Amino acid sequence: MRFLLDAEQRAFTASLDAMLTAARTPAVIRSWSAGDHGAGRALWSRLADAGVFALAVPEADGGLGPRPVELVVAFVELGRHAVPGPLVETVTAATLLSTGDRARELLPALASGRTTATVAPPAPTDAPTITPDDDTGTGTDTAPAGHAPAPDLYTPALEGNSSTPGANSSTPDANSPTPEAPEANSPTPEGTLPVPEGTPLALDGDAASLRLVVDAEGLRLAPGHGPVRVSLDPARRLTPLSPGGELLTERPPVEEAFALARLATAAQALGVGLALLDRTVAHVRRRTQFGVPIGSFQAVKHRLADAKIALEFARPLLLGAALTRDPVDIAAAKVSACEAAYGTAKAALQLHGAIGYTAEYDLSLWLTKAIALRSAWGTPRECRAVVVRGR
Repeated sequence: MRFLLDAEQRAFTASLDAMLTAARTPAVIRSWSAGDHGAGRALWSRLADAGVFALAVPEADGGLGPRPVELVVAFVELGRHAVPGPLVETVTAATLLSTGDRARELLPALASGRTTATVAPPAPTDAPTITPDDDTGTGTDTAPAGHAPAPDLYTPALEGNSSTPGANSSTPDANSPTPEAPEANSPTPEGTLPVPEGTPLALDGDAASLRLVVDAEGLRLAPGHGPVRVSLDPARRLTPLSPGGELLTERPPVEEAFALARLATAAQALGVGLALLDRTVAHVRRRTQFGVPIGSFQAVKHRLADAKIALEFARPLLLGAALTRDPVDIAAAKVSACEAAYGTAKAALQLHGAIGYTAEYDLSLWLTKAIALRSAWGTPRECRAVVVRGR
């Protein structure tokens, strides 16, 4: 079976690529990381005009969807250009809000880009300590008090060390708060609300218009958020959401929404990996050693070929999962895409040499995102467990 985009999908990809290239996203990312959302919001509006967010909203509610294949195509481009903001969370919210009259009232604004959304799912009741993983994963589950929490579906993309990561598998996992992260009893910054310790974190709660919390009673509209946490990927600003708030619907389609979040994250990761590969190929063609480009060395060729193969093997899994929307297929696609992007990030860092570690160099924007997405909405170990269990 051949998974090829049709002419309309290829044209959509090309239009997004042209728009995002003209937007000069590295500058947008750095502004967003500093808490300045102006340029990011302007870019968000252009993405909405292109129909990106409407793809996740049913036609009856002012959208164009659901069209998961086109959504995957769009998110690959968003990852390729490292667009900041709660992109995955907004399309996840579109699914969560698809039941209940009050919830559905919010969908047209999501489709048009007038509002953005973030989601904080409930924390799991079981909380074992973190266990080390090999180079195919980063740990499992959520840790109890006194232990660094591992990345998982319920605390999407909590990040750790604020420096650019190294090239080995012992890099601090993407869901570990740094020592500089605010303590629960520290002074609450202006514009935020106090939240209980252990509250699940949501992406860009300070920037989103809608802050959604899934609890035992259903889907709620959070009244506010806590302080922004320090993050491995500075563009992924994490905030705990305040408990309580208006109950929007009692029976949100949580499993369907979270599966879509995992699928969109996988698509983003594939785009990040493709961008890292392109940038690294361009670098090894320019960089010379012993009077020749380093890209002519066999060892360099093999590293890049391995990265290319991994990314291309992930692509049909991703498109196939978009067609079936089966949780097992989606979990397999996320492992494949995120591990391919992570492996490409390690190769890119090694082949760029010392400049790859420099935060001021744009490569770092993709390196940190590759690691953060690896554990966002499901670690490699969790996704593999879904595949093994078959559900």
